[in-house]
Amino acid sequence: MHRVQPNNNAAQAVRATGSVRLVSRLISGVATSTLVAAATLCAAPQAFAQTASVLAPQAARAPRHVSTRRETHPARAPESSSGQVTNANATAPTAGIFPFVPPYFTKLPGAGLSVDTKGISYATDNKDVQFRIGGRYQEEFSAASTSPRLRSTATTPLVGADGIDSRRAFFEAYLTLSNGVAVALQYDFANATQPIQDAVVSYHAPNTNVIYTIGNFKEPFSLNQLISDNNTLFTERSVMDGLVPGRNFGGAVSTYGDKWTATGGVYAGNANNTLTDNGFAGTARATYAPILEKTQLLHFGVAGSYRSLDQLATASFNSRPEDYLERALVNTGTLRNADAIERVNGEALYQFANVRLQGEYTFVNVTSTNGSSDRSFQGGYVEGGWVINGAGRPYRVSQPYGSEAAVLQGVQVEDAQRVSNGGIGVFELGLRYSALDLNNANRVAASRVTGGSEQDFTAGLNWYPDRNIRMMADYVHGWVSPASTITEVSAVRKEVESDAFVGRMQLYW
Repeated sequence: MHRVQPNNNAAQAVRATGSVRLVSRLISGVATSTLVAAATLCAAPQAFAQTASVLAPQAARAPRHVSTRRETHPARAPESSSGQVTNANATAPTAGIFPFVPPYFTKLPGAGLSVDTKGISYATDNKDVQFRIGGRYQEEFSAASTSPRLRSTATTPLVGADGIDSRRAFFEAYLTLSNGVAVALQYDFANATQPIQDAVVSYHAPNTNVIYTIGNFKEPFSLNQLISDNNTLFTERSVMDGLVPGRNFGGAVSTYGDKWTATGGVYAGNANNTLTDNGFAGTARATYAPILEKTQLLHFGVAGSYRSLDQLATASFNSRPEDYLERALVNTGTLRNADAIERVNGEALYQFANVRLQGEYTFVNVTSTNGSSDRSFQGGYVEGGWVINGAGRPYRVSQPYGSEAAVLQGVQVEDAQRVSNGGIGVFELGLRYSALDLNNANRVAASRVTGGSEQDFTAGLNWYPDRNIRMMADYVHGWVSPASTITEVSAVRKEVESDAFVGRMQLYW
């Protein structure tokens, strides 16, 4: 996927070395074991019975409407499908952060120290200082093939190699102060080339709906990109995401009302690379939800971005067939003499009860420095989701920091549905059609690009056995006209079909 990095090898950027994979598994295992051990030691039934009445008020937050609330801590309160934050004053939960850990909110030794579904937290008695350590771990496996069979060498498959890999292994830390200052850090041990994810300082001005953020975070562009990978409907975002800017270092200002948001910022390069290699971008996004009710949501959004490139900078766009472990079949290659990258995006979302429909379209234009013709590309997707035995996904208008405003959050698992309480969990179905066109049939040969085109159909099933666990299974079928650089396609047959089965085990706290 394109992240506007000069001479960036997309395949290399996502391929971790063996040692990094081992370290990520060890760290994630230690983190999980630490949480489990701490909760188990401190969660004796007698102690919990005596302290539940004391702890519940500390854990509770006053009910407030999501669209007008001020986020005071990156550790979010539980949310309902109506777009409202639920009242946590009811009763203390009866199951742990994982099925084998009893109470989920357990007081640890030391004032204000606890472990809950959001990790290990510390807060002063007056809540002036709040600190949380969390994380996420995603283990992914894939089995894929193409027709005809493609190989990058005589013996190595280009697409179709089965594999297992650590998709993400995040360490997360959040600090919030009562004066509206928040600090967030996310570090991905499974990403060898871009481990720094969010690394920000934000300020929420008192008694206002204005949030200022500086650091490395997502540019405000594309609903599907801004939804956390913890909450995406499928294991991977659509092929359109290859046109979307991701995280870069910059500053942004965001504001919001009951049903609308507006975010704009200026960005350099990614914090994991040289910041000044890719010029500067101005990116903005605005959303409006004319319907924001308990059982119904209608959302629209538009975004635009203009990145002025340095004189020697290049650009490229590519995308995998919605399978992290496979290589890209569509790729523009290096676009030289690039002067600027212009992007526009439109998004729409409708949700009624536990069924939703979502779609986007993105158009990209690359201008040239030598007076030659522009090069343009486009992509989009339409997807539908159905939470079979649960409520629809909650909708968050304001964000704790950064640009992730007006997005859907994760599926909610009620206490009675948790496997640890004798339930069967929550099941969710998804269907998606996506398309990406990286061909530019320019009359000027020097500006002509044959990066290929791709259409994907994805069907997915998600199972949420408990609040911190998700199991995912996707089937992806692709129709691809590969890039001209894929020389393995015979001269007679230019079309390639791909099939992939992708699974993921996800833990998050």
